[in-house]
Amino acid sequence: MSASTERKNRQAAREAGTDKKMLALEKEGKEKARSKRRWTIGTAAVVILIALVLLLNSPLVYRSTAYSVGDRNYSTAEVNYYYANQYHTFANQYGNYASMFGLDTSNGVRGLDKQDCPFTEGSWKDYFLDGARNQMLQNTALLDYAAANGIALDESETAAVDASFTGIDEAAKAYGYGSADKMMAANYGTGVTVRLVRGAYLDSALAGKTLEAAADAFTYTDAQLEEQYAGYNGERDVFTIDYVQVEAHDHDNPESEVTDEMKAEARAKAEAVKAAYEEGLDPVDPQGLDFAAEANGLTATHQTLSGSSLSFAKEWLMDAARKAGDVTVEESGDHIYVVLFLGRDDNHYRTVSVRHILVKAVPSEDGTYSDEAKAEARAKAEEILAEYEAGDKSEESFAALAEQYSEDGGSNTNGGLYEGVYKNQMVAEFNDFCFGPHAKSKGDTAIVYGESSGYAGYHVMYYVGEGDLYSNTLAAQDLRNTDVESWLTGLTDAYATGDGFGMKFVG
Repeated sequence: MSASTERKNRQAAREAGTDKKMLALEKEGKEKARSKRRWTIGTAAVVILIALVLLLNSPLVYRSTAYSVGDRNYSTAEVNYYYANQYHTFANQYGNYASMFGLDTSNGVRGLDKQDCPFTEGSWKDYFLDGARNQMLQNTALLDYAAANGIALDESETAAVDASFTGIDEAAKAYGYGSADKMMAANYGTGVTVRLVRGAYLDSALAGKTLEAAADAFTYTDAQLEEQYAGYNGERDVFTIDYVQVEAHDHDNPESEVTDEMKAEARAKAEAVKAAYEEGLDPVDPQGLDFAAEANGLTATHQTLSGSSLSFAKEWLMDAARKAGDVTVEESGDHIYVVLFLGRDDNHYRTVSVRHILVKAVPSEDGTYSDEAKAEARAKAEEILAEYEAGDKSEESFAALAEQYSEDGGSNTNGGLYEGVYKNQMVAEFNDFCFGPHAKSKGDTAIVYGESSGYAGYHVMYYVGEGDLYSNTLAAQDLRNTDVESWLTGLTDAYATGDGFGMKFVG
């Protein structure tokens, strides 16, 4: 190889090596640039995420307007409260049955936007938000009306609201929360505090008072009320019946299809019950179906229900010619019924007002009430009545004793008073005192036994007097509800509403 050729090769090699180095450097530079861009993008994403977290936890977000009604702006925190309140009200009302509507309550308000609601085309979140919006709209309209018409909460009404928050700090600690505000936020949403909830309570109390005042302004004549009640066509009347149900089925195979032969057999048995009743009927004192049912191996049921709740034999029962002691056999589906008409009440009787003092018997460990416990409650009731009779025997003195002794949480703060009591509203013995066959005068007293699923004990009774016809009460309620709804619609229609920026963060 000549010297010149060798020099050319070395030159080519050097140039080639230089190019490789340059290419390598260029490649390394590009990799560094890509890495830098990746780092920059990743860093930006982290920064955005951190900023979002900070934003969501910033008080500014929950103070921003989420919903406006006229001139009133509701913050995100306030809408959180009304939204969660709608949810809690529904969940508490239906309890375990909420799942029948497709509502999963296991996670509270979280995830409601993923659950379809059967009451709307959207989700459960949409449903409860609509309820919250409507509540805020009505409250705002009613509060503005209250301000314009001089309606305000008095000291006792404000004190009643504040009483709801008594011991809230202790309750929060008992449930493991660092403070009452944290408990409110956990139950109602971020930004919700005790102060906010108290304000919402006061608003609701004043709105309720305003609505009640508006309702009281609607009055009706006796003729209007009678016309309204007559229009029910017996649907609000109260019917008292006995009935025996005879099922048409194959006793050896209850799941088999019901045949005409089975129905004929059931009807024959029902007719036998009817015949036994008619044969043993005492025209002076008509008996129930018990003896006739038992003679045929069946059981009679006694029932009092409104006309709107009648199912089988409704047309027969509503016949104006019906009289106590009439009996019929009626078919409904796969069942045959023996129906005995005992009476019909068109609610044209006067309600009564009474005061009472409840003395409860102390239950045993198993929840039952011993004769000794009942005797002790009776003795205490007699002592209270004796104390009343030893005094001036006035309604005021009885009311004072009720507030001192009564164990009825529904009336022991208002002198034991129940106004507008209607038939079968109270337990049987209480009802009999109010509506028994013997006429009563103001100041009449008695001791009656009472028992329900929640207590057993004795009522010291004081008769105050009669009230309105119950038929008028029912008619007035319906007329007033219609008129108030129309009035409230007109009131709220005047307001413009709209969602704000903060609505994105509700729930």
